[in-house]
Amino acid sequence: MISSQHEALHRVFRDNPELCTSVFKVLDIPFPSPTEVAVVDTDLTEIKPIERRADTIMMFTSLEGQHAVITESQSKPDDRKTAAWAHYISHVHVKFGCPVTLLVICQDEATATWAALPKTIGLPDWPTLSVRAVVVGPHNIPVIDDLAEAVNDVVLTMFSALTHARSKEVAAILEVLADALDTTDTTSAGHIAEQTEIGLGNTDARRIWRDLMATKTYRYQSEYAQMLRAEGEAKVLLMILDGRGVVIPDEVRRRITTCADTTVLETWCKRAIHATSLTDIFGMDDEQPEQG
Repeated sequence: MISSQHEALHRVFRDNPELCTSVFKVLDIPFPSPTEVAVVDTDLTEIKPIERRADTIMMFTSLEGQHAVITESQSKPDDRKTAAWAHYISHVHVKFGCPVTLLVICQDEATATWAALPKTIGLPDWPTLSVRAVVVGPHNIPVIDDLAEAVNDVVLTMFSALTHARSKEVAAILEVLADALDTTDTTSAGHIAEQTEIGLGNTDARRIWRDLMATKTYRYQSEYAQMLRAEGEAKVLLMILDGRGVVIPDEVRRRITTCADTTVLETWCKRAIHATSLTDIFGMDDEQPEQG
């Protein structure tokens, strides 16, 4: 599950690789049409060293070969990123032997302006290395407030909402996004709805989105709500078991967290209140937790 606003802003690319192509197209930056996309391990730690981990790294394969894209979510200016980004780029370039593009996602223009400046290492008048990122944010991602446009590219519309989270136009974007989600399959719609809420962070836009989800009726909402309830029940069950000192093997923990049946989870929770072992919960029915 996505755990924070920071995670949502870069994972939106990992979960929706086609967004990269849409963004480069919007920015009018030539990018090879991919025939294959793979998410690459983001651990860039070497044998002895400071641990460094990029947000998301994707490998695009086209007729022209491979091209790595490192996506970084940036919430404020931070000059320490110069060394980190230089490391990411050079490491990925050496490891995979292909061109590398750094894509930085921002939600405010001040951070975007800072991120767009070339970052140099070396003498002021003779830099040894210069890092230049492709920066996206409210300054260059269009406001999508037309329903036809939103239906045509729901993921880009979500990204428009995330990058304009602090803009006055965000309410109109969220309105058409909510309607556009009703034209997609329920699984994708529920996932995008969740990504939108988390990616909006602690902003007024998030409250607007929650109001839309609460006051309007969409066909995907029941499935989305069911998913959230199941996740909540699973967390409660694990907290009860941990509190009672019941040892939870990894396999059992995984089965609990992937169970999508709220009725089953509620039953397990009731049993767990007085349980001293897993048998007290699952053995009563002579069965192990069902997978979702």
